[in-house]
Amino acid sequence: MMKTKIKTAGHAFLILPAVLACVQLAGCARSGKTEETAAVDAFDNLISVGFSQLGSESVWRSANTVSFQETFTRENGYFLLYENARQKQENQIKAIRSFISQRVDYIVFSPVTETGWDTVLKEAREAGIPVITSDRQVVLDRDSGDGLVSAWVGGDMAAEGYKAAQWLRENTKEDEKLNIVVLTGTEGSSAALGRSEGFHSISDTMENWNILEEKCGDFTLAKGQEIMEYYLDTYPDINVLVSQNDDMTFGAIEAMRSRDIEPGTDIIIISFDAVREALEMVRDGFINVDVECSPLLGPYVDELIRKMENGGQIEQSNPVDELVFTADNVKEYLESRTY
Repeated sequence: MMKTKIKTAGHAFLILPAVLACVQLAGCARSGKTEETAAVDAFDNLISVGFSQLGSESVWRSANTVSFQETFTRENGYFLLYENARQKQENQIKAIRSFISQRVDYIVFSPVTETGWDTVLKEAREAGIPVITSDRQVVLDRDSGDGLVSAWVGGDMAAEGYKAAQWLRENTKEDEKLNIVVLTGTEGSSAALGRSEGFHSISDTMENWNILEEKCGDFTLAKGQEIMEYYLDTYPDINVLVSQNDDMTFGAIEAMRSRDIEPGTDIIIISFDAVREALEMVRDGFINVDVECSPLLGPYVDELIRKMENGGQIEQSNPVDELVFTADNVKEYLESRTY
């Protein structure tokens, strides 16, 4: 069956009639509730949002959760129902179905993987509940995908991977042999797929770049350290590490230091996310470059929901601006980093 990725930038999303009616009537999803919706009923004058977070695997993810919790407060006119899926898609599907049964006004989730969402998102559409994906994206069946996701907001993962490869190309010699190992993120996630796609769009054209191996580190420190230890045991001539998030990078640096390998000097380190601890390592020369992926997405989703509440149109694809940090520019941003 043919697939299509819901990530087209620059096109206005036309709200389905049933959804638009919901918005114009100021919350048809808040009417006709059952006993299962007692919690939401207690805050019937607020906008209810069900948020399914994929897990708490990293510093970045924790900051992302806090961004939503600090944005969707009662003071801001919201009632937030929060569920942590603990890295399991079945937990997210269960949470989304719970939100549907409670007749929340909006569902927001950061998908563990790209695929496998069609059935539950159809259920949300049938219930007249708009769905917004945050951070990561979904791939839907072409014959059923229209209207299942109202919008996506997050970092452009393919662009992040491209920026990382572009930096490496610009900061190494054309005839220098690069032996590269890669720590990839959770298998099937749009973050891992996008960053790999973007990096390969340049690396595949570079004759002097040799990618020795790419292995999944699940975006965790422990797994990053484990895989890096394997790489160091297997490949004695590594001179570049591409690590698809900071937590895996922290683990990889521990593996290097345990073998008296100087991170950032003996091995060039490219990382992603740009959390404060990683930026400190950029400043100190242990990470050579860190490509930003902002976790502070709560306010962006808030803006989309308020537009929908007022009957306005929203863009289906909403990428946020992101920077590339090196020793040359990191100091001017470091002190303002809140995560």
